[in-house]
Amino acid sequence: MQKYSWTHVPGTALLRDASVGTSQDCETLAVRLSQLAEIDARKLYRSLAFETMFAYCVGELSMSDDEAYKRIQVMRAAHEFPVLFEALADRRLHMTAIVMLKPHLTADNVDELVAAASGKSKSKLEQLVADRFPLLDVPERVRALPRPTAPLLGTAAGSGTSDACCASQVDSQLVPEPVPTPVGSKPQPAKVKPLGERRFALQLTMSESTRDKLRYAQDLLSHSVPKGELATVIDRALDALIARLEKQKFAATEKPRPDRGSTNPRCVPASVRRAVWKRDGGQCTFVAESGRRCEARRFLEFDHVSEVARGGIATVEGMRLRCRAHNHYTAERTFGVEFMRRKRCDANARRGEVRPTDSHAHSLVSVYSSVSLPTK
Repeated sequence: MQKYSWTHVPGTALLRDASVGTSQDCETLAVRLSQLAEIDARKLYRSLAFETMFAYCVGELSMSDDEAYKRIQVMRAAHEFPVLFEALADRRLHMTAIVMLKPHLTADNVDELVAAASGKSKSKLEQLVADRFPLLDVPERVRALPRPTAPLLGTAAGSGTSDACCASQVDSQLVPEPVPTPVGSKPQPAKVKPLGERRFALQLTMSESTRDKLRYAQDLLSHSVPKGELATVIDRALDALIARLEKQKFAATEKPRPDRGSTNPRCVPASVRRAVWKRDGGQCTFVAESGRRCEARRFLEFDHVSEVARGGIATVEGMRLRCRAHNHYTAERTFGVEFMRRKRCDANARRGEVRPTDSHAHSLVSVYSSVSLPTK
């Protein structure tokens, strides 16, 4: 098992090897898929007593159902448009990207679509596909869902879509036998799916309490939104929620008042929070050596450029936005990993939450802004 242990390898070497190894994996994958495409084209799997390519991949190559299904889709698309093999090999496209592009590829647009999709994540690809091949708006509907049963693989909980309908939309050679999902399994997360340019479909499951609040909001807005369109009601609700949260997060206001003085060096004045949030664009400011800036906009914290323990003060120039992960990272680089681990454990203990591992349930600002400098 020693070959799977890398604790002795420097971080820079691990990152380098991971990048090189991923490139090699992509090249190998492209070659392997091209071989599978030829096996599929010649139907060589029949000589091994497999009826379909899917059965061969699962029975002979020991792939999972999902793995076989995706690889067959990718290799068939790439067999028709060989440029996809090249894009997969040099990491311009991943397999999910090819699956998403497959229904829309033609000899006339394949090169242009590959170029447009290169290097994009799944969410950005969804937007790209929706912009170029828009779908119809989804109808508004709020309905009660039945008690959880055992939906079949590929059927969204509460979708009301029959298994026969799902199967009819997929290549019959690729469809595996339905696999039951255990009762009480984790529900499907909420989804926001782009339908076209500036149009999105929202799917979620809400509690009865939330349903009642939604209906009440529709009633209260009946004079200005007489038809009670859900999109309009939710938009109004989000406007109100965002205004309140912006006030809490960075003291957003149209009528700022003079800051009240504080002797606490860790107190960040409201005017500083407003200016720093606007300057940093509500985004983590951590920049890697490569020049890439962290894209995180969640779990943001106001971070002292120079730590309070080292004389840092809460001015616009002395503060910045950092996501929690990079706030942890900066603190560990400054004070050491073990030192910060002890500080976080002490902070948890003071809260009555003694835990052996780091917690992400609280703001790191309060932890490492108050640390005492380690003695050498």
